[in-house]
Amino acid sequence: MRYRALGHSGLVVSVVGLGCNNFGFRLDAERSTTVVDAAIEAGITLLDTSDTYGGIGRSEEIIGEALAGRRDQVVLATKFGNQNNDMGYGPAAGGKGGRAYIMRAVEGSLRRLRTDYIDLYQLHTPDPVTPIEETLEALSEIVRAGKVRYIGHSNFSGLQLAKAAVAATDLRAIPFISAQNHWSLLERKAETDVVPAAIEYGLGVLPFFPLANGLLTGKVRRGQAPPEGSRLASRGGYITDEKMDKVEALADWAQRHGRSLLEVAVGGLAALPGCTSVIAGATSAEQVHANVAAGEWVPTEDDLADIDKIVPVGG
Repeated sequence: MRYRALGHSGLVVSVVGLGCNNFGFRLDAERSTTVVDAAIEAGITLLDTSDTYGGIGRSEEIIGEALAGRRDQVVLATKFGNQNNDMGYGPAAGGKGGRAYIMRAVEGSLRRLRTDYIDLYQLHTPDPVTPIEETLEALSEIVRAGKVRYIGHSNFSGLQLAKAAVAATDLRAIPFISAQNHWSLLERKAETDVVPAAIEYGLGVLPFFPLANGLLTGKVRRGQAPPEGSRLASRGGYITDEKMDKVEALADWAQRHGRSLLEVAVGGLAALPGCTSVIAGATSAEQVHANVAAGEWVPTEDDLADIDKIVPVGG
């Protein structure tokens, strides 16, 4: 396993991370623990979850149980403030990026995760109501209190990222060190605004859905039904002829170069400027090991140029 600093910070994470959105949803506590065991054994340090995954707090609860006695072996990242989910705090909590909401949310996550501190605390979606200055000041308060080590955000645009970075400087607040955004070799829009902004302001990017909901695992080919129980099985509209053209072209390139499509998807993405850790979900120990192995491939500049021709950044 390779490791990198996340943005301009002292937080070091594994190049392949573990997305824990399946915990409490597709996986029960026992199967989730098996996945966590495999991840730690394989050298994965970054575990990423949210207070909404698996229902209200269930993924966090499962992780807290699974990490009993070995909390210090992982970099624990969670999120708060998803505009599309209600944690049941009521209107008195205010905006989901506001001080009152953050103070309540962080205590809930700490309790469910059974920990005294969160390594990376991320605003899940932008708050359209609360000024980013209030969010930064509240997050700075919990960092200085020792409840959180570093802060990040998710689903920000490049402009929102830049405004937050400038605001942190003006306020002398704790800055965001990471941006978690939708980014894969099939979905490269992030490279047009978020990634350049992150590089400019010193944030590390953590791609989510790096396997394009399973299209880049090599298990889905044109004319074949998605595996039963997979994420794609319930998202038939996501599979288009345009996407499958790119998948087939990437698979053909991989085969000609003695690589798997999964290696191209994970190793290729991890090699792109701005990418710190590829957060991939897993429902079994076998998937964890496959993701880790795929992340060991380091493409050459010629390899990346070939990939760009198959899946152009702007296309």
